Amino acid sequence: MSRFATTPKPPYYAVIFTNQRTPGDNGYDAMGEAMASLAMTQAGCFGIESTRDKNGLGITVSYWQDEASIAAWRANAEHAVARARGNSTWYAHYELRVAKVERAYNGPK
Repeated sequence: MSRFATTPKPPYYAVIFTNQRTPGDNGYDAMGEAMASLAMTQAGCFGIESTRDKNGLGITVSYWQDEASIAAWRANAEHAVARARGNSTWYAHYELRVAKVERAYNGPK
């Protein structure tokens, strides 16, 4: 996966998931890879960018065509299993925000 998502001209939506991990992997890395791959197959998904620091704070931003695409992703059964495991095992805390992107710029490549 490229470090930068390829997005169209705005408007589109960003789902921003900021989280603090619990200690240990407990299957997290494998599920994260699986969910990123699955999200990229969903209608309306433009891409994903993700990073995590050494203290376990992570930010993942996924980009979507519209709110209906986001809702369909949330309703995905495999994604629901991952969310449940996140709540029970992987996250000490998280915040999820949905934003409409109205302008986007880029710089040197």
